[in-house]
Amino acid sequence: MHPRPASTVIRTHPPNMWQALSRPGYLLSPWPWRAGAYLLTGALGGAVVLVGLVVWVAVGGVLAVVLVGLPLLAVTVLLGLPVAALERRRLSWVDPAPAPGAHAELHAPGVRAWLTTRLRDRATWRELVHTLLTACLLWPAEALVLIVALFLPAAMAATPLLLATAGGGREIKVVKLWTVTGQPAAFGSAALGVLLLAAGAYVLGAAACARAALTRRLVAPGDDEGQARVVELTRSRARLVDAFEAERRRIERDLHDGAQQRLVALSMALGLARLDAPPDGRLAEQLARAHEEAGAVLAELRELIHGIHPKVLADHGLGAALADAADRSPVPVDVECALPGARLPQAVEAAAHFVVREALANVARHSGAARARVRAEHRDGRLLVLEVGDDGRGGVDSTRGTGLTGLADRVSVLDGTLSVTSPPGGPTLLRVEIPCEPMPNQDEPSVSSSPRTASSSATA
Repeated sequence: MHPRPASTVIRTHPPNMWQALSRPGYLLSPWPWRAGAYLLTGALGGAVVLVGLVVWVAVGGVLAVVLVGLPLLAVTVLLGLPVAALERRRLSWVDPAPAPGAHAELHAPGVRAWLTTRLRDRATWRELVHTLLTACLLWPAEALVLIVALFLPAAMAATPLLLATAGGGREIKVVKLWTVTGQPAAFGSAALGVLLLAAGAYVLGAAACARAALTRRLVAPGDDEGQARVVELTRSRARLVDAFEAERRRIERDLHDGAQQRLVALSMALGLARLDAPPDGRLAEQLARAHEEAGAVLAELRELIHGIHPKVLADHGLGAALADAADRSPVPVDVECALPGARLPQAVEAAAHFVVREALANVARHSGAARARVRAEHRDGRLLVLEVGDDGRGGVDSTRGTGLTGLADRVSVLDGTLSVTSPPGGPTLLRVEIPCEPMPNQDEPSVSSSPRTASSSATA
């Protein structure tokens, strides 16, 4: 791991109305005012849209007698477009998230192509439905919420002022519902009005959120095609991982059963030839050199096979493979495993072993650590947690090199996460979480579920 100061990147997202409602300072924030303005403009705009639709349809129906109104009636379908465009702008008052339109792109210029595309577009009909809902149902509901949650409590809170002015200090009828006489009753009504205003602010926020959610659903829906493409890419990536792991196992098996066995036979033949050859002379030297080269090639091939797909992982599971990786590390490693008796999915085991092996290699190369530790745990039968820590110098910089990025990519394929904590001066802790469940009906059990500790100081 690279000994450079770690940098922290913090990504912030603009809050929306739902998030603001759950915060203590909601009443003192601008959100209640934004919610009230959103509902008020919605109610006024809905009333205007209703009047406009009625006038448009009436004029079109009258002129239809002379066939001039037929195009006007046909264009009624497109009246949802400007209303939806305005609604997408108003959404930013309560939800700063982008609200793009979902209309299909034009494939040809001209008015006819535009009309044809828009009439065939599902987004156009969704926006028409939104316009009709706004004109017929939504604006009366918004007006009712404003009256109940804002105007009635505000009128109650203003009772002392109304009593002193309009009531002449004697009596006043609050919102035409009950009569208040005297200042004590007026201040009691005002106190109740303030409490109802506070509660009404939350009602306004909730109503604005519901209105915005419906509007976003109709006039700014997500990209269904894009989401389907993402799902298919995720599935295809998982299939590629499975295919890649199967190919790695096939290559490992072919090398182990084929090339390695031939090299073993060649090394044995060279050893026998050395026994039969005269002890002195050029032939003995060449046979000895060939025998040593064959042994070196065989050792390299075994390391290559182990790197492709360790046999201990295929035969004995993740726990044994992690202990083997610790044995091969130049740095002493403590291993703690709490894994289920059943085997985990092959792709998960392969990725976990790869991450631990590469992390230990980075510890040996870059950290200057005197000791490292590996911890593996399968929590609640649903989550594999891996931790690789060391007592080195720390200061890992994830932006330098591609090692950590490659590990994160390997884990992300399995919907896992990778995080690194490495302050300057150490210690460094790499943590991996991969959601997975044990595989049923496994003939080869993994290590015992009870924690075990192994210590290794062997050199690779």
